[in-house]
Amino acid sequence: MLKITFLGAGSTVFARNVLGDVMCTPALWECEIALYDIDAVRLEESYRILSAMNTAVNQGKALIRTYLGPENRKEALRGARFVVNAIQVGGYEPCTVLDFEIPKKYGLRQTIADTLGIGGIMRALRTIPVMEDFARDMEEVCPDALLLNYTNPMAMLTGYMLRYTGVKTVGLCHSVQVCTSTLLKELDMEDRLPGARDFIAGINHMAWLLRITDREGNDLYPEIRRRAREKNAQGGHPDMVRFDYIDKLGYYCTESSEHNAEYNCFYIKSRYPELIERFQIPLDEYPRRCVNQIAEWKEQSRNLLSQAELNHTRSREYASHIMEAIVTDTPYRIGGNVLNTGHIIEDFPQQACVEVPCLVDGAGIHPTYVGSLPPVLAAMNMTNINCQLLTIEAARTRKREDILRAVMLEPHTAAELSIDDMAKMVEELLEAHGDYMKMYR
Repeated sequence: MLKITFLGAGSTVFARNVLGDVMCTPALWECEIALYDIDAVRLEESYRILSAMNTAVNQGKALIRTYLGPENRKEALRGARFVVNAIQVGGYEPCTVLDFEIPKKYGLRQTIADTLGIGGIMRALRTIPVMEDFARDMEEVCPDALLLNYTNPMAMLTGYMLRYTGVKTVGLCHSVQVCTSTLLKELDMEDRLPGARDFIAGINHMAWLLRITDREGNDLYPEIRRRAREKNAQGGHPDMVRFDYIDKLGYYCTESSEHNAEYNCFYIKSRYPELIERFQIPLDEYPRRCVNQIAEWKEQSRNLLSQAELNHTRSREYASHIMEAIVTDTPYRIGGNVLNTGHIIEDFPQQACVEVPCLVDGAGIHPTYVGSLPPVLAAMNMTNINCQLLTIEAARTRKREDILRAVMLEPHTAAELSIDDMAKMVEELLEAHGDYMKMYR
């Protein structure tokens, strides 16, 4: 029987979406689903909700089992063909709070802090050791499994797994699927959406919409650039940063403005506080979301648990489509995060983790050659890639001096702080994280 293991199954809403998609896919109906988490309450809630969905969606054809804690992780993974990773090491408290509050003492403000910035670096450093444990188990009990990584920081975690473990891995994000539709809807160009074709490549959360045409093959960028410039001139909308990218760099990127506001040295600047209002930048956005999500989840959980059966419609998440393509050997196209082996994107080192179109079939994941990006886009990506590679190096060596080097090359941090303050901040963060960072000497 096909086995699918979900690591971080206490992420109930996301597990429901991904595994609900599996239950909506005939080729995957008769499978064993192994739910793994370290939180007994959340694991049990996920089990009950997914069991109700299993009954309603595919007549109970899936076999669902739970596995609690590291001592049972190896059994959860044993014989798996696909492993989905959706963990968050350290949770909202204490780690997310620390990632925001300590840098704030040094004058460093953030919005999301899960991909780059000092918050993204810290998140990678506490997550990679846990994923190393996953990798050791997978190499032993399911060496041929494909790891579908949904955990951020995507490029750092996926890049580490592909470079330093034997686990076949692809990184998956939600933003590629909705990039074109989001842009055209924001610019009142929805009539161009049916039949539109796009080509997207770059790095996770900063991949570029390189080409976009309508159903007749007409280039939509001239009209997009004109409308984006006009809309930003009017101001007061939540995608100001990405529309400024279109104006200054010539292209739109995949991830939201609140994310991209903190990936560079342009918008969050202590000497220019007026930029925050001008570009509608939501500082401390992720902690607010966490608080709201925790409150909303309690109510949503009660509602879901009260239902004996739960229906589901297959979503746009890539996971079930990848599994189906591999199991049935039916080609499917995704935007995947993979190593830049063979210089898929000519401008980047081969060690970089890139987000590019990939074909999936019975033989696995096949990245598409992209070639060179427009020079300014490659340069923007490299400011992030430099920090990503240095963070991966710090996770490998476990040395604090290597962590500082990664922080020194992080664009937003470098624009705001002196090296001395960076060093103090790093030491304070490492100490405050306690056991989550105990491996860094």
